[in-house]
Amino acid sequence: MTINEALTALSDLEATLRAYTHALGVLNYDAETVAPRNSAPARGETMAFLSGIVHERVTAEQTGEIVDTLLSQKESLSPADRRRAELLKKQRDELTVIPAEEYMAYQQLLAESMQVWHDAKLSSDYAAWAPYLEKIIAFNRLLARRKDAAKPAYDVLLDGYEEGLTHETLDPFFALLRQELTPVILEVAKKPRPDTTFLNQPYPIHLQRHFTDRVLAIMGISRDDCAVGETEHPFTEGFNKHDVRIATHYHEENVLSNLYSVVHEGGHALYELGIADEYQGTLLSGGSSMSIHESQSRFYENLIGRSLPFCEVLLPELKALFPEQLRGVDAEKLYRAANLSEPSLVRTEADELTYSIHVMIRYALEKAMIEGDLNVNDIPGEWNRMYKEYLGVEVPDDRRGCLQDSHWSFGAIGYFPSYALGSAYGVQMLERMEADIDVWGAVRSGSLKPVTAWLGERIHRHGQLLTPAQLVEGACGGPFDPHRYVNYLKDKYGTLYRL
Repeated sequence: MTINEALTALSDLEATLRAYTHALGVLNYDAETVAPRNSAPARGETMAFLSGIVHERVTAEQTGEIVDTLLSQKESLSPADRRRAELLKKQRDELTVIPAEEYMAYQQLLAESMQVWHDAKLSSDYAAWAPYLEKIIAFNRLLARRKDAAKPAYDVLLDGYEEGLTHETLDPFFALLRQELTPVILEVAKKPRPDTTFLNQPYPIHLQRHFTDRVLAIMGISRDDCAVGETEHPFTEGFNKHDVRIATHYHEENVLSNLYSVVHEGGHALYELGIADEYQGTLLSGGSSMSIHESQSRFYENLIGRSLPFCEVLLPELKALFPEQLRGVDAEKLYRAANLSEPSLVRTEADELTYSIHVMIRYALEKAMIEGDLNVNDIPGEWNRMYKEYLGVEVPDDRRGCLQDSHWSFGAIGYFPSYALGSAYGVQMLERMEADIDVWGAVRSGSLKPVTAWLGERIHRHGQLLTPAQLVEGACGGPFDPHRYVNYLKDKYGTLYRL
């Protein structure tokens, strides 16, 4: 096979994989938003069948020949073609260690697990879902051992979400956060709470849906390219730059929950919508890693979304829909309420200061599960113990405890650290952005276009062409430094609470 023949074959394979992964993504989005409860088993069979075809094509002998031909002469390839070949090799290496029948069975297990988790969460019944988690952990442990028996199993799984990430990087990162932020959390707890009473009243859901449209418009996201669904746990599916699907969850008694859910998922959507045209439909489409993806969602949710200038833009929009609830509320009051800091039960509702402690708990738990140091049946007790030790809160039930996140139910073991890393990456990106453009002038004008354009040039357009480390260094003007994140949080909450 010549290089030209290999590149043509690679493009053909990408077209096939694009079609099947698109179909799988639509089925997943449907499952999480509008599919009837009893549809899970049949849908699981369909998803397993489609996943089996993906497995067959990626592990085929011709695919191996494509990879070998291109990588044996990679110096003659363009950077984009070389990266396409490298990404295909990584995908092939992962799937070749899993027999097709095991892979298909696992995909069906995940489809069923999601439905069981959903029901278990609503009824706060961890025991009903625990057998599924047991099988998911066993599969991931086996997968990691097959991929690289020389490495700790959890490191192998982490690499699937962030290339090159290991516990040797994460352990000191989380230790720094706990050491530096715990004293601030304790000091904040002694200070008077901001007034949030205006939030403790009904905000009709049908009006919140209208507000979602306004928020997306402010973010510059066209509803012609982005659908909005409703689900138990908010998420985003990105298929191409003209088809992104986000899903949120509305709480009548918590209008800020949906607001920041939409801004967060909107950040994911902007990333997918901003990937360069020439990478659409290739292995270079999609985000570089989950940490980079979360850097974008957390950037919009917190660094922009919870800023005073953004609250100044949001308040008139909110008052137009909820005039009685917001009577007498000004932007400063909304800003302080949006940045209320106190230890809480639910990660997705947590403030910036305490948020990474939630992630740290999940990191410790899933690492212990994969290493065999923690039995699945002991998760609720250990979860509750760590929440009491780390955040000082009592967990009243599994719904607000170990069942609150959907990630483990769809096999995302090693994903959670991405949230904390992404939050830290975003702070460095903002510091560099502030040196280049008038960030807050743009936000106050009600247009995030300059902000998105800056991120688009340095992050979004590259898709998977660059590694996470390359993207962070290019966007931040230097290597990752977690102390910048710690200093940001100390400065912000020190000012808010007059520490």
